[in-house]
Amino acid sequence: MGTSKYFTLKEARLNNNCPECYSSEGLQLVFRQKFVENAFYKAVTLDTIKEMHCTNCNMEIFPVRWTDDIEQVVAYQTRAVNPKPKSIKLKTLTWILIVVDLILLVGIILYATGVI
Repeated sequence: MGTSKYFTLKEARLNNNCPECYSSEGLQLVFRQKFVENAFYKAVTLDTIKEMHCTNCNMEIFPVRWTDDIEQVVAYQTRAVNPKPKSIKLKTLTWILIVVDLILLVGIILYATGVI
């Protein structure tokens, strides 16, 4: 029913050597934040992920393969990223359901108290 996607917060090119092909010009670090959408609302969560890949050898570099130099650069870049604040936006369908429920609740209360 709902989908969760990730949108890109920041992309950073690193000058470190790739652990796979040893090129110093191909590493790219990408920070992504989770975005959830369904029929009732859209929401930005605080979940962020980081992905690293080399554009020269087209390999994804997992954290197990990171060297100490890469870890230091990633830690610096992580501190520099400002994730968007957690938010939620209700869609039109949700607002319609809320209004209908309120009208029904007021009608039931007025009927129960004998006003109607």
